[in-house]
This record gives sequence, structure tokens and C-alpha cells, in this order.
Amino acid sequence: MSKYSMSEVGSRKKSSSVVRAVFFVFMLLVLYMPILILALYSFTDATNIGATPSFTLRNYHTLFTSEDLRTMIIGTLSLAVGSSVIATILGTMGAIGAFYSKNRMRRAIASMNQIPVVNADVVTGFSVCVLLVVVLGINKETYIPLVIGHVVLSAPFVYLSVLPKLKQMDPSLYEAALDLGATPFCALRQVVLPQLMSGIVSGFGLAITLSLDDYFIATYTKPATFNTISTYVVNATKGSNTTIKTALWALSTVIFLIVLLIVIIGNLRTRRRELRREE
Repeated sequence: MSKYSMSEVGSRKKSSSVVRAVFFVFMLLVLYMPILILALYSFTDATNIGATPSFTLRNYHTLFTSEDLRTMIIGTLSLAVGSSVIATILGTMGAIGAFYSKNRMRRAIASMNQIPVVNADVVTGFSVCVLLVVVLGINKETYIPLVIGHVVLSAPFVYLSVLPKLKQMDPSLYEAALDLGATPFCALRQVVLPQLMSGIVSGFGLAITLSLDDYFIATYTKPATFNTISTYVVNATKGSNTTIKTALWALSTVIFLIVLLIVIIGNLRTRRRELRREE
């Protein structure tokens, strides 16, 4: 009777593992099948998904030779890096200031930081546009509203990335550095910031991702002649130029492969660090 019970338990565990595997594969297909189909059609001459294709690299040739596309990509990357640097500095300073503040001030800063995180991007973009362009009269052609809008979008997430590292750090390290004769800035630069570097890097990467992904804030605050990848894609899908549309399939594939490569490298480095710690 016990043997029968053990075999029954084993069969149940086996069926349960099969169900989990099937569910996992199904979720992967739901998440990545549209991207894989788009990547497949980027290597064809089809102008619509579902058409009978033949292999060609025309879309990638258009992507790397079109002056309009190159300008758009360079402008988007420049905006993402520039705004992310500013957001990383402000978010890190805000996290450090909140961590070393009194409880009431810390709670107030944390509450204010949650507003841009919870708020919809369309509301943030419209608010930034009204404040800077309508109220303060800053011309959108100066790129100032666009950069500030992306900083407002990204800085709270940098704050949330850095704050857990501060909580993990020994709070007495900073005071010990001051007691040993270091200036406040020297103690911050040589003691506190090295402890926060992983959180700062994560926040910077998240800020770049948010900037590249943003559409609504860029729509409200960008100059008329400037386009990010998101605004360019939306405008291209409304047009009739099929060459540009299919070249954007190639751009999506390139972005996906770059992100995949970054994730794989990051996981490999994390695995190596864990192995070194175990040794």
C-alpha cells in the first residue's frame, strides 16, 4: 500500500512539473512570438506581416544608410544618455539626502518621489509642457522642456534603485570617515558612493530604458523637427512609405538583440561573482 502511495505521489509530481513546463513555454510564446515574427519578416521583402516573403537584407541596408533614420537614432540616444546622466545625479543625491534626513523629511521626500512613479506619463508630459512652455515661456526648440520632462520621468526610479543600497550600507561608515578627518565631500565620494555603485548603475540603465521607451512626454515637449524612436515609429505607421516602415522592423530587431546581449552578459557576470564568493 505504501509503495502504491509513493508511486502515486511521484506521478503527481511528474504531472505537476509537466504542467509548469507547458505553462512556462506558453508564456514565453505569448511574450516573445510577436518579436520573433517581426524579426523574421525584417529579413524579407514583405511589406505586411502575413505576406509571402523572400529573403533580403534591404531593410537593414535602409536602416544603416538612411540619413533620416540615422539622425533620429543618434538624437534619441543622445537624449537618453544626457537626460539619464542628469536623472542619475539628482536621483542619487535625493536618495542620499533622504536617507540621512530626519524621519519626517524622509517620509515627505519618499511621498513626493512616488508621485511621478504612480502618475501616468501623459499627465506628466502635459504638466511639464504647461509649466515650462505655457507658464514660464520656455521655447520647445531649445530642447529644455524635453530634457526636463525625461529627467522628471527617470529620476524617481533612480532614487528607488539607490535607496535600498543605502539601507544595506552601514550608516556609521560616513560618520567614521568624518571622525578620521575626511571632509564631507571626500567621505561621500570615497566611502558612500562606492557602496552605492551597483544601485547607481542599475538606476542609470533604467533611466535610459525609460527615456528610449517614452512617447507621451516627448510628444508634448519635443521640438517640431525632432523625433525620438517612439514618436518616429508612430508617425511612420500613419504614413504610406513602406520602405521606412519595414526598416523599422529591422530597427526593432537590432534593439531586441542588443538588449538580449546585455541581459546575457549581465547574468554571466553575476554568476561569476557568485562562484567567486562560494570559492
